[in-house]
Amino acid sequence: MGLEKELKERLATIQPLKKDFFDQAQERLDQLTKPRGSLGQLEEIAKRYVAIVENIRPRIQKKMIYTFAGDHGVTAEGVSAYPQDVTPQMVYNFLRQGAAINVLAGHAGAKVVVVDIGVDHLFEPMEGLVIRKVARGTGNIARGPAMSREQALQAISVGLELADHAKSQNADLVGTGDMGIGNTTPSSAILAAMTGLPVNQVTHRGTGVDDVGLVRKIRTIEKALEVNSPDCRDPLDVLGKVGGFEIAGIAGLIIGCAGHRIPVVVDGFISTAGAMIAVALNPRTREYLFASHKSAEVGHQFMWEYIGQKPILDLSLRLGEGTGAALAMSIIEASVKVLNEMATFAEAGVSEEKK
Repeated sequence: MGLEKELKERLATIQPLKKDFFDQAQERLDQLTKPRGSLGQLEEIAKRYVAIVENIRPRIQKKMIYTFAGDHGVTAEGVSAYPQDVTPQMVYNFLRQGAAINVLAGHAGAKVVVVDIGVDHLFEPMEGLVIRKVARGTGNIARGPAMSREQALQAISVGLELADHAKSQNADLVGTGDMGIGNTTPSSAILAAMTGLPVNQVTHRGTGVDDVGLVRKIRTIEKALEVNSPDCRDPLDVLGKVGGFEIAGIAGLIIGCAGHRIPVVVDGFISTAGAMIAVALNPRTREYLFASHKSAEVGHQFMWEYIGQKPILDLSLRLGEGTGAALAMSIIEASVKVLNEMATFAEAGVSEEKK
């Protein structure tokens, strides 16, 4: 089967959420020993989780975070404060359990799976590392396309494969993560291309470039859009021309999980660029996503507006890796526990609200 045909078939499996499950969850929430609606967004999260998994009394027992790693040719333009060598170094750090994602995923009780989808380094097989390299980094988007359309489809297919892996592992909640020096640049390029917003309005400091570096980064993205002319009506064209392998992998993971009715917690700026591609390919996908947090990256709020989800947290994070997803997983699990473990008025012998 061709990769484009496979993608179309996967997109077609994504079904709209059923109102009946929202209603059943609301009915139970209203019976719990609290004023109606008093747990605010926790109640909204619980209802949508129920509707996604189609189970009125779900339990979250298996959580997984897939951290996709890839390099970017655009780093040659000086858009990052760190050298490209940091990408493979950080992959090794993940595998040694030494990074922020390891700490926060451990806190949330989530397993981290690291995916080499496009790092400019040849890894030996290691436990915890999935090697699915499409190429050793993307092209320099300031001078040409990031990848071919076929490579974009190949990278999405990696994400679809990992969604199948999550399904086989009986994952109840999946998080996205990324690692790739320079990857806020293609993420801003995708955002500008998909929304038409000015580049300087959606581009921030990433790893912490100075004022001169920020101006250089903005000009680089503007040049990339001029050189490549991505078609906003064709998400695969945008992804191939100005995207990244890890962004494509995240898009595929989201699409695959939505087809399997597995809720996905989307991490920060780079992960949300992948979510934008997924939602553009099938708008129903947005219903299966939880927006983990609002990043310190100025463009992130515009991404969530495009997708139509409200971030759970706002902690000024700008690390990626899946760190925000790990933190939000704890909130989502808490909402489901409220639904399952709180007593109803009848069970507790507490008087209900006066009619």
